[in-house]
Amino acid sequence: MNIRNVYVGIDLGSTTTKSVVLNEAAEVIGRGITNSRSNYDVACRIAREEAFVQARLTLMRQALGGEAAVGTPESAFLGSLLRNFRYQQHLVRLASLRAALDQAAKAPRHQKHCTEIGQILDHIQERMTELAAQHFGPLATRKSDFFRDLAAADYMQLAEQASDPKGVTFEALCGLFDSAILIAENQSSEGDFERLIAPALERTLATVSPELKKQAARFATAVESARSTELRVAGNVGTGYGRQRLPFPKEQIRSEILCHGLGAHAMFPNTRTVLDIGGQDTKAIQVDSQGIVTSFQMNDRCAAGCGRYLGYIADEMNLGLHELGPLAEKSQCHVKINSTCTVFAGAELRERLSLGQNREDILAGLHRAIILRAMSLLARSGGVADEFTFTGGVARNPAAVHALKSLIQENYGARKINISADSIYTGALGAALFAHRAEQKAA
Repeated sequence: MNIRNVYVGIDLGSTTTKSVVLNEAAEVIGRGITNSRSNYDVACRIAREEAFVQARLTLMRQALGGEAAVGTPESAFLGSLLRNFRYQQHLVRLASLRAALDQAAKAPRHQKHCTEIGQILDHIQERMTELAAQHFGPLATRKSDFFRDLAAADYMQLAEQASDPKGVTFEALCGLFDSAILIAENQSSEGDFERLIAPALERTLATVSPELKKQAARFATAVESARSTELRVAGNVGTGYGRQRLPFPKEQIRSEILCHGLGAHAMFPNTRTVLDIGGQDTKAIQVDSQGIVTSFQMNDRCAAGCGRYLGYIADEMNLGLHELGPLAEKSQCHVKINSTCTVFAGAELRERLSLGQNREDILAGLHRAIILRAMSLLARSGGVADEFTFTGGVARNPAAVHALKSLIQENYGARKINISADSIYTGALGAALFAHRAEQKAA
């Protein structure tokens, strides 16, 4: 059996938990992410397991000859295989959700309509299985990669169609889902690769081009090589808002500041200023040429201007969090927001809407207000250096990025601004690098 030493970093955030797996050369081979929810222990486990699935997919790519360039047979095969693997995972979660729904339906308050509920759940399950094939089709674009988000959107739409105000109400079906989804989404993904890669491979080979089918033996060998490789954890380091809940010794816990600084330096070696806006806090960090933190500033304990604030705004406006940025980008002028306090945000938002102001303009103003708070932290930490890196979940929000670029230009002039597609993993990357360094130093 082939054995590979790996190094794991966990960033246990307030809204999402991230994991990164490095190989012996300190190269990223796997990433995983999940909603943190209220159960940090489960979130940590799921993110870690997902990162190991990604690591095995990387091993498979390497077995096929390294990085598969876009347009090559290897690239087409790996893309199809990953999509079908995710599809198999989704089906497993759907089965778990159905079992949990059946259990929730046995509650005494549902006995009057138990037969009707069972029939409705049969229909919903059948349709959700059909929709799963669409979600993971060759040309599909999913709004979320989280099972909870996809399942909730499908279930609620189907439940609304199947409900009856005089029988099984929509509210009753929603209550069943709320009870069941916690069980389904917390299901362990350990061993998923070993169990599900075979049916995923079979489905892939049944749908690929005749040219790719000729290489079936080669692809099967690469899959088996990745499946049989033992990934031995040589070091763990944890960080993040909930880092004290991680099952690691004290010496394997690092601050968010240090991990984000080192992670940003690894992504962009010339960066000297880092801004991280996460779910619960905002961090302005200055680093030297080695990624060592020289100064920093954080917001106070209030979550104003962070991801949770945006989540609250999304709920108030009955929008998905991912919709806020694109909608704000349509604004013709931003509305000045007086407060980014989460407590008062709803009241001010409703007042602005009652005055007839466009929600696009209100959202643009909200994003600018958030970045103004971050600019204050940056100024107190030492300003913005020539090369600047924006990390965290909010870095995925186009309106926040637009506001940041505009305000940096206004206050500091031209600056190189780095935003990686993997910016949300920066803290976990820094943690994994600390784990790698510790093992190398001990060797």
